Amino acid sequence: MSDVWGGGPGNRWQSGAWSLELRDDEFADIAYDGHVVLRSVRAVVRDRNWDTAGLVVDRVAASDLALTLHVHSAGLGADLSGIVRAEVRGPGRLRVLTDLESRTEFATNRTGLVVLHPPALAGAAVRVRHSDGTVVHSQFPERISPHQPALDIAGLSWSRGGLEVDVRFTGDVFEMEDQRNWTDASYKTYSRPLALPFPYTLAAGERVVQTIDIAVSGTPTTADPDPVARIRLEEGPPLPAIGVSASTAPDPAPADRWPADGGAWPATVLVELDLATRNWRAALDRAAGRDRAESSPGSPGESDRDEAAPRPLDVRFVLDESDPASIDEAVHALRGLPVARVTAFRPTGPARHVSDLDAIARLRHALTEAGLDIAVVGGVRSHFTELNREHHRLPRGLAGIVFSSTPLFHSLSTAQLVESLPMQRIVATQGVRIAAGIPVHIGPISLRPHFNDVATTPPPMPEHDDLRDGYGSALLDAVDPRQSAPQLAAWTIASAAALAVPGVATLAYFEEWGPRGVRTADGTPLPALAAVSALAAMAGAPGLRGDSPDGLVWALGARTADGGSDSGAGARDTVLLANLDDRARQVEVTLPGGETRTAEVPPGSFLPL
Repeated sequence: MSDVWGGGPGNRWQSGAWSLELRDDEFADIAYDGHVVLRSVRAVVRDRNWDTAGLVVDRVAASDLALTLHVHSAGLGADLSGIVRAEVRGPGRLRVLTDLESRTEFATNRTGLVVLHPPALAGAAVRVRHSDGTVVHSQFPERISPHQPALDIAGLSWSRGGLEVDVRFTGDVFEMEDQRNWTDASYKTYSRPLALPFPYTLAAGERVVQTIDIAVSGTPTTADPDPVARIRLEEGPPLPAIGVSASTAPDPAPADRWPADGGAWPATVLVELDLATRNWRAALDRAAGRDRAESSPGSPGESDRDEAAPRPLDVRFVLDESDPASIDEAVHALRGLPVARVTAFRPTGPARHVSDLDAIARLRHALTEAGLDIAVVGGVRSHFTELNREHHRLPRGLAGIVFSSTPLFHSLSTAQLVESLPMQRIVATQGVRIAAGIPVHIGPISLRPHFNDVATTPPPMPEHDDLRDGYGSALLDAVDPRQSAPQLAAWTIASAAALAVPGVATLAYFEEWGPRGVRTADGTPLPALAAVSALAAMAGAPGLRGDSPDGLVWALGARTADGGSDSGAGARDTVLLANLDDRARQVEVTLPGGETRTAEVPPGSFLPL
């Protein structure tokens, strides 16, 4: 596995029946007698925009009974230091505590301990102890809960795998949210209720002291793991079309629109245009290829590879609330372009980042005035979270539902990136259910958010009419070093296998080129390009879909016209296998009709089967 990708096992600490993995500043996979009780406990420091200041571990002190991290915060104006400690308190008892002192005044939305519960608890009964001592019987949500499933938490108790688990919280009032909304593999219990005003101020010299006491009893049940990953594929509707997002990187663009040896062209180019910015017109021209068309000697339609032939666009307008007429100009700019679909989002107000009734009405009026007949879709500019919470605001008569996806919203760890894959399956399935029969378009799909949807300050704006500085994501700290990692190709195949449930019509991965792209700014292909091209080549064929046995090994297939028949000369079903494990995996795939294929897939790679 490459150093850029990382994500290998952390440093293991064990004390009697207790064990955990130390991953930077995080106590991960806290287990009792080999059974994971909590997915993670860590201290977080978040500023007024919900950006997270890093916790730098200055020193680690380990003994038979305690593991202590001496830490200090880094960045975002935060200046805190102190400890995070895990300590055994007796048979079956573990305490995690933090004691952080702020050296300066700091405006924060959240500072303190955060607990992540495993997603395998979905549907399990839980007893919620409130701050007044009352106990309510509830459950960890099975479907992704749009809002907090538990409030005013002083303690949680549940049973799973033969163990009785009791967790007590002190130092603040805690509550829980369903982080699967963001494709995080967890339920999160955190402090400072969101109903309280934020940001709030930590005074210079103020300490944040919190504890989490975990008590476990019983004997865990065990099962012998199968050394072979077995996946059964079933035939279903056509696979989604594969698109890419337009590059937001600064000019100049690569000389060629798509590499000659890059495989199948993307079906669409998704471009998001903030009409409050001064260079949205330049961004549209580049996404459409109009900047190339002016200098291309070819004629449109001459070839599928003709650089002058624009790719169909998936256009997402962010309305300019200060200039209502700007949507009319923007829609007029679409004349003469092949546009597959279009939508508009509100940037402010109760329907922020949502294509509500008013936004869609303004868009439809502009289309009518321009004489354009383009499919109007709707949804949210941001995560599935907002679709889950705000889909009641969407108007009727839409031609599709849209939302974006990013695995690295709450955490930048590689473990988070890999663990998001099974959650993507849940999100896609629930998104299709919300769509109620109309197509679902998932994108942009990026490693880090393509914009900060929870910021309380205005986004950075380009200073020029052209693209010398780029736009959108290029103006944010949205670049991830794993964009160039070989393992990202396997992750992309696995992500498509997770998201391509029946009802999902398109998936748009990464950008055409640049730091968030499938190619570098000079046009050099990155590993993700091979994955996007392989998926694009299967798009539209009857899909072969199945479940992953463990969230690490995935398969996705396409059925040829004569697949499974001896009469078809050379006809053969195409299957792509992806392995995100840090070790080679033996995989057995059963196709419709009973044919079985096997392969050993190297770690962090994908291959055709």
